[in-house]
Amino acid sequence: MAPAATPATTESSRPRGGNAFALDRALLYDLADIALTAARRSGASYADVRLGETRREYAFAKDDRLENFDERASQGFGVRVLLDGCWGFYGARRLDPQSLRDGVERALENARAVKRIQFQPIALERLPAHEAEWIMPMGVDPLEVSVGEKTDLLLSIIASARDHGADFCSASLSATCEERFFANSLGSRIHQTRTRVAPNFQATAIDRASGRFATRDCLAPARGAGWDYVVGAGLIEEAAQAGEEARAKLGAKPVTPGDCDVVIDPTNLWLTIHETVGHSTELDRALGWEANFAGTSFVKPHMLNELQFGSELMTIVADRAQPGALATIGYDDDGAPAEAADFAIVEKGVFRNFQMALGQAHLIGLSHSNGCAYADSPTTFPIQRMPNISLKPNPRKCSFNDLINTVENGIYVVGAGSWSIDQQRDNFQFGGQLFYEIKNGRLGDLLRDGAYQGRTTQFWNSLSGLCDASAYHLDGTFTCGKAEPVQLAPVSHGSPPALFRNVRVLNTSD
Repeated sequence: MAPAATPATTESSRPRGGNAFALDRALLYDLADIALTAARRSGASYADVRLGETRREYAFAKDDRLENFDERASQGFGVRVLLDGCWGFYGARRLDPQSLRDGVERALENARAVKRIQFQPIALERLPAHEAEWIMPMGVDPLEVSVGEKTDLLLSIIASARDHGADFCSASLSATCEERFFANSLGSRIHQTRTRVAPNFQATAIDRASGRFATRDCLAPARGAGWDYVVGAGLIEEAAQAGEEARAKLGAKPVTPGDCDVVIDPTNLWLTIHETVGHSTELDRALGWEANFAGTSFVKPHMLNELQFGSELMTIVADRAQPGALATIGYDDDGAPAEAADFAIVEKGVFRNFQMALGQAHLIGLSHSNGCAYADSPTTFPIQRMPNISLKPNPRKCSFNDLINTVENGIYVVGAGSWSIDQQRDNFQFGGQLFYEIKNGRLGDLLRDGAYQGRTTQFWNSLSGLCDASAYHLDGTFTCGKAEPVQLAPVSHGSPPALFRNVRVLNTSD
């Protein structure tokens, strides 16, 4: 079924600083028209094209020197056609008219090949057309900052950690700028650009007598932001604290294994949200399309509005609008506006929505998708990926001290560490950077060698305390992997500190 178009709307979000468009606007329009005209003349009921450029930079320093500095840029296109209910796609790292014409022919050939094995035709919902540009608000473009300035910052971070107890330290900075032009056969023409940065370091302290070592990683999250965020993140000061904490971990007593209450900081809880909720509620996983790379999901379509995913304190929402969040953007890679991705996944503990990309909703009897498509390059097929997914704070006043005061015996977990989860997104284990004892409502000594484990719905149903919005914090990752060949997506997760009762805690040194 071919989608119907609604009248085009025109929107614009002007920049406040860097991140300006670099590619020639007229060329992008001409190339898109060439591809869409060719697809329409060849019988495609729908077609879209993505053209753009990705610029990346990575700097890595260790001890007293810069060990690696890599910068690269790539341009390309991806054309997608719907022919007889089958998707066909082709992408290439070229931007010229003949390549677009050849790309359409290859995409059509691929759709015809898919028809032989496809068990159910793709049906698209009614799609609005948009003429828009969206430029992420940003201060200083990190890709315009000199190598020398970046090196000075990385070496200062390392020196700070070593001056405060670390024997070794490494530090890095990743930066990416995406410029994308999307056009489809319904009239959408959308031009967007966004930049993200990820500072990082790891401080290591060694007990030379025993040979044991302890590390403390950076807690500053990756952000959709510019160089000004990196400069203002307090990385040198945090590195000093990290050096002291890495040294202190060597002398800390080990975690006592058993069941206890666990208060989880947003710097750790974001990863638990990501793995147990974010991935488990992706519709392509639930349908079995993601089994090859990292499993499917215990969540099934018949569980919509039925599954008690967690306690009443658990409301998990999707969005593409949080300032600084990694998945914030004006339109997804299906051309759906940001407001389409504004929905509850879990509402007061009840599972309410899957994440969906274009052409998936009808497979479970729903009328429309919800803005959850992303392709990590113009040359790759847009697949269902997470928008920002966050745990809403307690609407009632609850400070961190209020939360701790309710715990007689427990631990407080800070920072993401090692993790493991099964192919159904059910059984899991998560480590951390720092563990603190909680006794009689008070935060106590630093602990070491801890982890917590559980099963997803059992764990979230044990949620019994939540801080209010004053303690909300946004974290996330540059590199969520999915699909074969693998695609990497940026996504943020926010939360306040949260209390979970009777969680299984492990001593990882046993």
